[in-house]
Amino acid sequence: MSKVLFEKDGRIGRITLNRPEVMNAIEDDLPHELASAVARADADRDIHVMVLSGAGKAFCAGYDLAYYAEGSSDNTVMQEMPWDPMQDYQFMWANTQAFMSLFRAMKPVICKVHGYAVAGGSDIALCADLTIMGDTAQIGYMPTRVWGCPTTAMWVYRLGPEKAKRMMFTGDKINGIEAAEMGLVLKSVPDDQLDAEVESLAERMASVPINQLAMQKMVVNQAMEATITQTQRLATVFDGITRHSPEGVNFKSRSENVGWKQAVQERDEGTFDWTRNKPI
Repeated sequence: MSKVLFEKDGRIGRITLNRPEVMNAIEDDLPHELASAVARADADRDIHVMVLSGAGKAFCAGYDLAYYAEGSSDNTVMQEMPWDPMQDYQFMWANTQAFMSLFRAMKPVICKVHGYAVAGGSDIALCADLTIMGDTAQIGYMPTRVWGCPTTAMWVYRLGPEKAKRMMFTGDKINGIEAAEMGLVLKSVPDDQLDAEVESLAERMASVPINQLAMQKMVVNQAMEATITQTQRLATVFDGITRHSPEGVNFKSRSENVGWKQAVQERDEGTFDWTRNKPI
């Protein structure tokens, strides 16, 4: 079954993350299927705008920790020591660029967030041009507490340094209302109005010629292009280091011993000392 769905709906290309049984958690295939769907929409001369959403109860709950942290799968994200940083970088850089297909597409992308857009899911949501959240939806990058660095670095580009630091230093999740007030996303609306709000904006944008949309997007993006690649390269290297630092190795070991849900709870609540590898 496809992990990302694509549908052409008049002038709108609808892209849907499609792993609803795990809240659209990211595994090896999803980033590349996402990039393929974006390329398909971008190449279609009838499509003016893309709408990105998630199937089921959430937009995206981040990387699939049952696959990457808890088990002994054959993935290349978490390696046994000694760690090969270039192997790690190659894998994560490919994922980062797959998420950035949303940013680099010629046509604008609206991201509709319900439920959760957390950890790697926030990377995807923040690479879109415009992000609209439901009021009760949650967004954040909790792995900054241990075991992750947001490889797209979109937090600083959307928020500026001080507010980005507030989110990165705490790993807090915030709801749609606070995200909109902070300037992280375009808008937050009551959950039952989310679909209508996104549709109204998409239809309005779809009435604009493709070339006009593309030129405006390129001009705005150019203001970020001068530094974004360097920032993302550093973030992607650091992401690998966070997972293979002593604290990162302890987090993975804890996940294997007690299950990733308990390990994540301890991480997010600050009840475990990852340096000393014991409860606080």
